[in-house]
Amino acid sequence: MNPIYSRMGTTIFEAMSARARASGAINLGQGFADGRGPEPVLQAAASAVLERSNQYPPMAGLPELRQAVADHYARHQGLNLSAEEVIVTSGATEALAAALLALIEPGDEVICFQPLYDAYVPLIRRAGGVPRFVRLSPPEWRIDRAALEAAISDRTRLLLLNNPLNPAATMSGAEELAMVADLCVAHDLVAICDEVWEHVTFDGARHVPLIGMSGMRERTVKIGSAGKIFALTGFKVGWMCAAPPLARVLAKAHQFLTFTTPPNLQWAVTEGLMTQDAWVGEARHRFQAGRDRLAAGLRRAGLVVLPSAATYFLSVDLAASGLPMDDVTFSERLVEEAKVATIPVSAFYAEDAVTNVVRFCFVKEAAVLDAAIERVQDWRRQFSD
Repeated sequence: MNPIYSRMGTTIFEAMSARARASGAINLGQGFADGRGPEPVLQAAASAVLERSNQYPPMAGLPELRQAVADHYARHQGLNLSAEEVIVTSGATEALAAALLALIEPGDEVICFQPLYDAYVPLIRRAGGVPRFVRLSPPEWRIDRAALEAAISDRTRLLLLNNPLNPAATMSGAEELAMVADLCVAHDLVAICDEVWEHVTFDGARHVPLIGMSGMRERTVKIGSAGKIFALTGFKVGWMCAAPPLARVLAKAHQFLTFTTPPNLQWAVTEGLMTQDAWVGEARHRFQAGRDRLAAGLRRAGLVVLPSAATYFLSVDLAASGLPMDDVTFSERLVEEAKVATIPVSAFYAEDAVTNVVRFCFVKEAAVLDAAIERVQDWRRQFSD
């Protein structure tokens, strides 16, 4: 067995969700939203199965979907992408795999920011790359220029940026991104940008894509996800956007991974990108209300909640909350004793982990959040007696 995988355990998301199922716990660990998603998208998927071809679509994606992605980013982010610069993938994780396999040569170093999506490191290593880590720290989780510069060597070829940052629920602004772009240009790095949370942003803030920063148009792979845009995580439709010289290489890797993506789902996502901007905006406000509801309830339980600027998640600082345990212990005790599943943020580090932060998912129905809050409050009282 390949040693990269033989030493690896089950992903933390699956492990905690399995424990939630086994114990009847409320699952605030894995990030999926309650609700059906936009009905026109579901109807388009169902209709396409019966009314359109179910044979292989074009390897790079349906032309209509590729154009819809380009048009979507022109409307929302002011980007000038063409359909030929979009490669449709079977989810964003496949897009990440294709980009890393296509662009890494053995021995190349790849800059990663911790905490990170746990797929990054095994994908980089499987492609023959060497991950180099820049550690981010709570409560702001900001990128320090000196730390980033110190991680870059003469073997660094790629920078992998997750923005908004899933594990920390933060979002880099224009100033921070301009600094990253400046270093990418100065050191001739290609940036792979995992931007799947680009529409799940709060408090009036809007996502800024790195590909739009000065000097980055020709050296960025922008990755997006229909599953996150429309809260349909099981659809597994994503894409890579890049200038033609990069896109051609990305497509070569993609063709030997999933080759293509179910055509009915591609038609459904095309419909969504063309017609569901209002639904996406409404979902943003609904998710923000869930964030605020859960944050208020956890604060009433005496927990210190860290800022959440984006994604489906918010985090609690255990040390600041006066809880004498690390994040893994907290998560294990909470799922067994309070019947609420969470995720320890230390799981998102490959080294030098922060161990006092736990992540909760808030994109649930109000009644589910209220029940979870009540359980956490009851459990928390034992530390106040």
